[in-house]
Amino acid sequence: MSGIDATTGRLYGVGLGPGDPSLMTVRAVEIIAEADVIAYHSARHGRSIARSIAAKHIRADHVEEALVYPLTTETTDHPGGYRGAMEEFYAAAAARLAAHLDAGRTVAVLAEGDPLFYGSYMHMHKRLADRYETEVIPGVTSVSAAAARLGTPLAEGEEVLTILPGTLPEEELTARLAATDAAVIMKLGRTFPKVRGALERSGRLGEARYVERATMAGERTAALAGVDPESVPYFAVAVLPSRVGAKPEIRERGEVVVVGTGPAGPLWLTPETRGALAAADDLVGYTTYLDRVPERGGQCRHGSDNRVESERAEFALELARRGRRVAVVSGGDPGVFAMATAVLEAAAQPEYADVPVRVLPGVTAANAAAAAAGAPLGHDYATISLSDRLKPWEVIAERLRSAAAADLVLALYNPGSRSRTWQVGKARELLLEYRGPDTPVVVGRDVGGAEQSVRIVPLGELDPAEVDMRTILLVGSSQTRTVRRGNGEQVVWTPRRYPEAERAGS
Repeated sequence: MSGIDATTGRLYGVGLGPGDPSLMTVRAVEIIAEADVIAYHSARHGRSIARSIAAKHIRADHVEEALVYPLTTETTDHPGGYRGAMEEFYAAAAARLAAHLDAGRTVAVLAEGDPLFYGSYMHMHKRLADRYETEVIPGVTSVSAAAARLGTPLAEGEEVLTILPGTLPEEELTARLAATDAAVIMKLGRTFPKVRGALERSGRLGEARYVERATMAGERTAALAGVDPESVPYFAVAVLPSRVGAKPEIRERGEVVVVGTGPAGPLWLTPETRGALAAADDLVGYTTYLDRVPERGGQCRHGSDNRVESERAEFALELARRGRRVAVVSGGDPGVFAMATAVLEAAAQPEYADVPVRVLPGVTAANAAAAAAGAPLGHDYATISLSDRLKPWEVIAERLRSAAAADLVLALYNPGSRSRTWQVGKARELLLEYRGPDTPVVVGRDVGGAEQSVRIVPLGELDPAEVDMRTILLVGSSQTRTVRRGNGEQVVWTPRRYPEAERAGS
């Protein structure tokens, strides 16, 4: 590394593993034996877990540097607060080690677990590694140790493992736990009640395991739900292990969750929706939408054609009556021209009265297209489907006239298909009775998908031949504006302040 003086000593970050000295690596033992200085962090009581792990390898002729934290909670009268106090401590500790390195001594900084995984060593590394030759010796993490002690896989196949600090806000923990397959939550102790609350709110408390002081004296494992919060130390972790091969819950009655996948693939899923899809025993839906959901071991997928909504809904409810946890998969938001209505309508029948049904929102096609074009839905707007399969065209036309007369922006769903080619032309003619031909129209096709196309065209030039079932139209109001920005991109927006409101406020 350029800029490093070859006459100075060498810095080592030495991972010691989770606590059992026999889990130290051969390389860690070798480095401790070669070092002139052994450094380790400790609390003000002077006891260091890192030193205790490596104790039998520390010789009398080793120079020891105990880096004693000035505080262990966030309560301090330091003018810079907790962060300021810790920054001052790390700077002073690094200066002490630098003095040894400048004198040509080799310094080994001991670290529980792995030095660069939530470890104190990293604060020394960031301050010294660019000035001195440095090597980091990896160690077995507490995550690996906890999984080994539980004797259960952490993650398998394409599952996602998420590592979380318990210090995150409960809302953030809840969202991340709902969205992931497997998880380990570190830094429990005082955070345990919040972590437990997040596990319960995300519906995953029943899966959670608790591991305390893995591989150390006083090790304890248990179902997390039964752990006394007052008994939890800092060196404990919560584990949500792999779901693959897990024994299914025995339920007298399941539930149906109707989920919206947004307009395209996984980037549009909410954490809550991800969690519901991962937890389901069965996925039911239009095959095109099911294909957006990753396959998971143990799940059953029931795909069908897009024109059998009632049959899909009843099938899902029947599965739930048998104790299955069912996710009905819908595109966009399930409550906007989608599956939520069909499921709730079927669930209103007496035989399904006791089946729990939940609806989870998703990003709508209108919202996605609007965001891609700018902010055309910035003021009042109406959402209308142009499909006359479930309602007569006369009703659609009357609603278009009413919305246009009220000067509302219009989000037009289901504008056309191979069997419906005339509705867009009729709608354009009708709207031109109320709007100027230069009214901006956002033509969004496959928004969020691989073939995304978002164009802004004048209403008078809207070509029905370019519109299909994968298209949504956003028709501006009299106030909707467009502008071409410096990079050539055209954007559209509808001001939030209406002219009458401006005059009233003047």
